[in-house]
Amino acid sequence: MDKLVIRGGNRLHGVVTVDGAKNAILPALSATLLTDQTCVLRGVPKLQDVYTMVEVLANLGCSVRSDNCSLTIDAGAVKHYQAPYELVRQMRASFLVAGPLLARFGRASMALPGGCAIGPRPIDLHLKGFFAMGARVSLDNGRIELTANSLRGATVYLDFPSVGATENLMMAASLAKGITYIENAAEEPEVVDLANMINSMGGRVSGAGTKTIRIEGVESLKGTTHEVIPDRAEAATFMIAAAVTGGDVVLKNVIPDHLKAVSAKLREAGVSVEEDGSLIHVRGDKILKAVDVKTMPYPGFPTDLQAPMMSLLAVCEGTSLVTETVFENRFSHVDELKRMGASIKVEDRSALIKGVTQLTGAAVKAADLRAGAALVIAGLVASGVTQVTGVHHINRGYGDLASKLRALGADIQGEASP
Repeated sequence: MDKLVIRGGNRLHGVVTVDGAKNAILPALSATLLTDQTCVLRGVPKLQDVYTMVEVLANLGCSVRSDNCSLTIDAGAVKHYQAPYELVRQMRASFLVAGPLLARFGRASMALPGGCAIGPRPIDLHLKGFFAMGARVSLDNGRIELTANSLRGATVYLDFPSVGATENLMMAASLAKGITYIENAAEEPEVVDLANMINSMGGRVSGAGTKTIRIEGVESLKGTTHEVIPDRAEAATFMIAAAVTGGDVVLKNVIPDHLKAVSAKLREAGVSVEEDGSLIHVRGDKILKAVDVKTMPYPGFPTDLQAPMMSLLAVCEGTSLVTETVFENRFSHVDELKRMGASIKVEDRSALIKGVTQLTGAAVKAADLRAGAALVIAGLVASGVTQVTGVHHINRGYGDLASKLRALGADIQGEASP
């Protein structure tokens, strides 16, 4: 399947269960390298990025067994510390194996990572932290070599609250000698989830979810069983899709506190959002009103949901302003939405959206993961037929999105190109 064909106009209704979080399972998989004992991860989403990370672990010498939505990983027989270029180039999160390898074995060798083209995401903050902890860092021919006789605790201030750097340094520090402080740390729920996993392995991490994380290194970590948190980006995507189609959808397996920023903006736009334990009920039965959105690190509005939210704003009554502060190239979806009739003007890192009464189906292409989700949402509310190509991007972060939308009443099919 390399394109999605959507016939818009159907109102979404029903119940959908949210998968485990992509951005929690990837660091959790990396963390299994911290121990020579077996780890079991539950609630694993069936995503291309997960398959890629599993290949990275297997290539390093890990034994990986799959059972439905669980993975059993044994890193006791890791043979080498060099992650293959052909895998690392596919996904930036693959660099998260560097911290665990360096901490446990004193060595890691990595190609510069790839991923979605949404703007520069340098790994200098990771390297700065490793260096502060006593690692030797060299870069030659696009490859990073990290070595350390023994990592030691340090105080690392992050110039930007990078999620990846926070997670990588937290894993490395868990086996370092002494105490490490990560200041201006990322506060995302996925960071907290990783800290909880490390602590279940015998680690000593405190302060996760705040600006300062304290890690007291231990000599070794043990195996564990860990269930990853629900995917807040997937949940919010369904919330927005329900709202824009005038739908009535209940989401199961969610943590409402993780979605506060999104829920607040949807309510401001006139959408009914009700929370009940691990459920969220979304009803979009009123006229949607324009709202302004500014992406920020957590607990602000997530950059991952800027594109899907713009599809909703494209049909809101009035004019909205979207400001992207996290990634500079995250407006790839704008020209595609304009092909569908959206009225959007971009200047620097801001987009001015004048709501239109109707989008029209068109042939569009997803340039990255969340842009793909935005185009699917636009197709759900557009008149006529929308064809979305670049589906491989969508598959990196959504487990069979088309099937879940069909179960809610959408007319969406996957097709192979001729």
